[in-house]
Amino acid sequence: MMNLYLLAALAPLAGAIIAGLFGQSIGRKGSHRVTILGVAISFVSSVVILLDVLDGRLFNGPVYTWATVGGLVMQVGFLIDSLSATMMVVVTFVSLVVHVYTIGYMEEDDGYQRFFSYISLFTFSMLMLVMSNNFLQLFFGWEAVGLVSYLLIGFWFKRPTAIYANMKAFLVNRVGDFGFILGIGLLMSATSSLDFGVAFQMGPALASRSIELYPGVSVSFLSLACICLFIGAMGKSAQFPLHVWLPDSMEGPTPISALIHAATMVTAGIFMVARMSPLFELSESALTFVMVVGSITALFMGLLGVVQNDIKRVVAYSTLSQLGYMTVALGASAYSVAIFHLVTHAFFKALLFLAAGSVIMGMHHEQDMRRMGGLWRKMPLTYAVSLLGSLALIGAPFFSGFYSKDMIIEAVGSSSLGVAQTVHTMLLIGVFITAFYSFRLFFLVFHGKPRYDADHEPHESPWVVTAPLLALAVPSVALGGLVIQPFLFGNFFSSAIVVNPQHAAMTHLAEHFHGALALGLHSVQTMPFWLALSGVVLAFVLYIVVPSVPGRIRSAFSVLHRILDQKYYLDRLNEWFFAGGARAVGRGLWQRGDQTLIDGFFVNGSARAVAGVASLLRLGQTGFLYHYAVAMILGVALLLWWFAPLVRNALPS
Repeated sequence: MMNLYLLAALAPLAGAIIAGLFGQSIGRKGSHRVTILGVAISFVSSVVILLDVLDGRLFNGPVYTWATVGGLVMQVGFLIDSLSATMMVVVTFVSLVVHVYTIGYMEEDDGYQRFFSYISLFTFSMLMLVMSNNFLQLFFGWEAVGLVSYLLIGFWFKRPTAIYANMKAFLVNRVGDFGFILGIGLLMSATSSLDFGVAFQMGPALASRSIELYPGVSVSFLSLACICLFIGAMGKSAQFPLHVWLPDSMEGPTPISALIHAATMVTAGIFMVARMSPLFELSESALTFVMVVGSITALFMGLLGVVQNDIKRVVAYSTLSQLGYMTVALGASAYSVAIFHLVTHAFFKALLFLAAGSVIMGMHHEQDMRRMGGLWRKMPLTYAVSLLGSLALIGAPFFSGFYSKDMIIEAVGSSSLGVAQTVHTMLLIGVFITAFYSFRLFFLVFHGKPRYDADHEPHESPWVVTAPLLALAVPSVALGGLVIQPFLFGNFFSSAIVVNPQHAAMTHLAEHFHGALALGLHSVQTMPFWLALSGVVLAFVLYIVVPSVPGRIRSAFSVLHRILDQKYYLDRLNEWFFAGGARAVGRGLWQRGDQTLIDGFFVNGSARAVAGVASLLRLGQTGFLYHYAVAMILGVALLLWWFAPLVRNALPS
């Protein structure tokens, strides 16, 4: 099977190299064909690998040794189990759909070949991340997806906003990655190994250790390491307060919004924490930290989606909120539920992003929802798949998102952590908010009176764009009910995820689960269903029945609207405190360190000192012979005065 593992990982890399280096020679068609072929091969290989895993054949071993430093062995290796195989199928399927979609979306773009090379390279990087069996390879994939994301966000590099967005994403992710590498370093220092298995085996011993941060203050070694690892996940998976890069990343082309910022890269942090479950399960502090951060992201990022007018930014804030739900599930030790929502979310959120891209194409690159309306007649297929994606997102019964989101809410309600009940309430509020902003978008775009320019008549997108939408719509509707039983209550993740007995959320869910059909039928009696329905009804009333009311509400609550519109002023805080502080420190180092100390004292100061000494010495250089004779006589006298006692003391008495 090793050849198949290598084929799955390297096929997209081969396509990226060919399209990137020889794109001008093979042309546009050649570039998209070779990259699509590479991703298709990887997808088929991933499906075969998943089926092989279901038959009980797992793999954990090195591919080759990269370096040995003392006793530390650095290897490239694969860990193939149900978790990695599931991620491989999701990544390659969404990537394949996005590759096909890109043919139509980027048809008129000058960087056509370059774009296909980038997204294929991203697929390779993500596969290396999810297939890794050691921290070195995990970190390589982690940084590689960040690098390619930087390139793709700033793909239209002639736009100042795109350059600002990709630099912002790069810098914010470096903050998270600093914590991530600290966590890896802590574990490596304690285990003398980079292998996951060694760290998991030594986990109980590490849990009993403490580390002194500074004199008199000690913390659990394992809690510190896990929190540092999770800080990396906060950056990559855009958790508060390191979420600020993701909305701005919508400056990139829509296909990468679907591939990177909905289905794959932003879920890397969720995958990493699930992979590290044997360690996180040993730290209540780390789990509590994870749950609190996730709940803040789920609720407060959803609120920001309510005031957005850019169609892509609404979906972006929805992504932030849903990532918060996944993170909360991790904190509740419901790792399999988090991965379940990761999988279902990948399909319906990619569908919503690509549907938004179809709307943008049909509207001649207009993204402001206030200039749309009534598009259901002009774009019926895009309308239909957008409705399915929106229903999946809000957790409508029997849709994929319903099963995964409801299980998260139930798992948190059953958690034994002290903050669980507060977080459970925040998630319920988030259900209402999600339904409201999702159908606010839906009604503003597809219903109501047309508000677009009559000179730019909307039109349905070509088949190369709509076919991927249909491919994503099927799992968005049906996948959740089909896989909930094996994913959550079977042994599907038993070889990959560890849950300690004292964390009984999954046990509680299993006791009350009576099948997908029964769960869907019972949902009409639950609070999440009625909250979601209330959100849809409120959106319908405000934006279809009485569309003048939102303006009056905005005026009445202008302060609150301004806070939300300014995204809680976090961007301004970052610009003032962090960016401004860095500039102030740099200015101080330049003025006082460089100009005053280095140039003023060491460089120019030493020159002035030499010049001063030289000017004194020049006073004695008169050019008169008798002055020099007097100086010589005085010099000899001084030498005699100094040497005479030495000679006298040296002679025998």
